[in-house]
Parts: sequence; C-alpha cells; structure tokens
Amino acid sequence: MKRFTGNFTQQEPISEDGIAAAVDVLRSGRIHRYNSLAGETSIVSALEAEYAAYQGAKFCLACASGGYAMSVCLRAAGLAPGAVVLTNAFTLAPVPGAIVSAGGRPVLVEITNDLVIDLDDLARKVDLTGARFLLLSNMRGHLANMERLQALIEKTGVTLIEDCAHTMGATWNGVKSGNFGLAGCFSTQTYKHMNSGEGGLITSNDPQFMARAIILSGSYMLYERHGAAPDKSVFDTVRLETPNMSGRMDNLRAAILRPQLASLEANIGRWNDRYRVIERTLKSIPQVHVPERPDEERYVGSSIQFCIPGISADAAQRFVAANFDRGVELKWFGADVPIAFTSNHHSWRYFEPQPMPVTDEVLSGLFDMRIPLTFTLEDCELIADVIADCVRNLCRGEP
Repeated sequence: MKRFTGNFTQQEPISEDGIAAAVDVLRSGRIHRYNSLAGETSIVSALEAEYAAYQGAKFCLACASGGYAMSVCLRAAGLAPGAVVLTNAFTLAPVPGAIVSAGGRPVLVEITNDLVIDLDDLARKVDLTGARFLLLSNMRGHLANMERLQALIEKTGVTLIEDCAHTMGATWNGVKSGNFGLAGCFSTQTYKHMNSGEGGLITSNDPQFMARAIILSGSYMLYERHGAAPDKSVFDTVRLETPNMSGRMDNLRAAILRPQLASLEANIGRWNDRYRVIERTLKSIPQVHVPERPDEERYVGSSIQFCIPGISADAAQRFVAANFDRGVELKWFGADVPIAFTSNHHSWRYFEPQPMPVTDEVLSGLFDMRIPLTFTLEDCELIADVIADCVRNLCRGEP
C-alpha cells in the first residue's frame, strides 16, 4: 500500500541572502521601520518600492498582516459603521473578521462549482442590499471572470477591494490580481507565497486612499519615509483627520521578504509544476470534480481543491481519515466545527446567519490540500495516487 511520509507544513528555508539581511538588521538594532538615519531608506520602505514595481501599482504599504491590510483598506475606503460589505460565502475567517473589525456588516454571496464568486448572485445582492463595498476573496487562488466583475462594479458604483492572500503573482488576461479595483491586499504569513511568519501588503493607484491607509497603519508624521507613497501634499488634511491604528511591518520581516520577492516568479512556475502533476491524476477519477482553470487565468498552484459531489458527511470524514492514515493531509470544508485554519460560514457567529444553499452543497464535498515547495514532483505523483486509491476504496465501501 502506497504511503506518503513527507510534511505538509514544512516550508522551504529562508534563503542565505534573507538570513544575512535579517542578521544585519539585528546587528543594527534598527528593527522599527521608522528607526532610520537621515537620508536613509529603511528596509520596509525598500520592500514597498520593490513590491509596487512588481505589482505594477503606484503605491504600496507594508503592514502587520493580511487581515490587518483588509481592515485598513475598508476604513481607508470610507466604510461607515454598520454598512454592508459583500464577500464570498467560501473564504477563510480573516475575511469576515476584517469586515467586522472595520465596523462593517458582512453579507455573503454564493459561489460556483469552480469555487469563485457567483456573479449573478453578486448582482442580486448589490440590488437587494444597496451595498457599496465588495471585499472579494480570491479564495484558494481561484479567479472569477474579472472583466465581467469589473463591468458589474463600474455599473453599480461598488468599491472593490481584493483579498489576494492566495493570488499573489496570479493574473487574469495579463492583469495582476489586486489591480482590478481600488486596492489589493496580500499576505506574507508562513503558508502564503512569501513567508515572513506574518505580514501584509496593500497596493493601490489612488493617492487619497493610500494616504489614509498609511496614516491608519501608524506612520505618525513620518509618511515621507515610505518607499511607494503619494506626494506629501496629499497628506496635508488626511494626516489630521485619520486615526493611528498601529499595524506596521518591521525591518526584520521586510529583510527576509525582499529576496523572496526576487524569486517569486520562479517559484510560481515550481508550484504550478507540482499542481499539474496532482491535477492530472485527480482529473482522471470519474467521481472527482477539479475546478476548471480558464485560459485567461495564470494561477499559482500553492494548494489544490477537488470535490466529490454527493458524498455524505460520514463518508467525507472517513475519506479524510483514510488519506491521513497514509500520510496525506486533506482539509474538508463541510465540517460542522472549525478545524485548525479551516472553517465555513456556519462557524462565524459574530454576524447574522445567512442561508447559502448553493455554497453549502459545494462545501459538503470540498477537499483542500497544501502543496509546499518542499514536495518533489515524485512526491506529488505519490500523493495523487494515494488520494485516487482512497477514492476507489470509498466507492467500494472500504475504509
């Protein structure tokens, strides 16, 4: 019986360049982003300039986490207390958490079988609620039809903020994820595409918005030290009207991120090589649905999802256990209670429950798996074979 013996939570080590840069920061003692000498560009400011250039955006702000980035974006965009913010029903807890922490009221939108926001339901919810904000979760790296989405938000006047925690480096028809609305929010938490343990990035082309976000992040009156910020004149009024809600990135995290940004494009290719190995086997299993990847989408395959439509809750739990016994760690999104990082909208009891029948049907058979770059292509072939064996055993009624 085939069994995988690798580790699903083991990331690649920080590069020697990153380690050396971090040691230099530690030796300097200048860890705070604004603890810089006259005329000196801090490490965080350098990262902001480099990430703005990579993203093709005018402005970038480095902050404490991806969740903080989303909350700050909503506040900087002018979200009023109690205002509706639309978001996918299939996402992770930091997304509705950011809405609530910014004072908003989450209203959920159904998803499709391919795990993207249902644009027809989105249009209905905009009409029904009068919502002026959409926090779009590009959940697990799946992009909706972004031209159609843009047409909808332009028609309705909805402000789009993209959660790109799983789509850093992804594109739709050549346009980078995060560049379709007012702002893009990115995460550098350990399991994302760049790893600083925790961290976030915000990009935008709107100077007033970014000035508010910078002040909100805790810049004090040191906004001129930012690496990709609007002109100082934009801050003349903003700096006095915007509260400080400190959530800065520090130089230590920025130091280990800069070398990773330089290797991000190469790593996207490595992730996608691994993804396609697993995808090929999963697509050959008749009982399994693997979300379609449109030709317009360049994805980043750092995880993979598949559905077994019609599977019962008991069978889904046995399927996860059978894979785990053979070394393959799957997450199931149909569970009644949160497990580690995985939860669904039924568990988020800090806002009113909302019926999501289509999403619930999808989640009831949805399985998810990380693909760390520490896996070889041979590892991915073995993992896919284990999953396929467990599906066959499930269909035969075997444990």
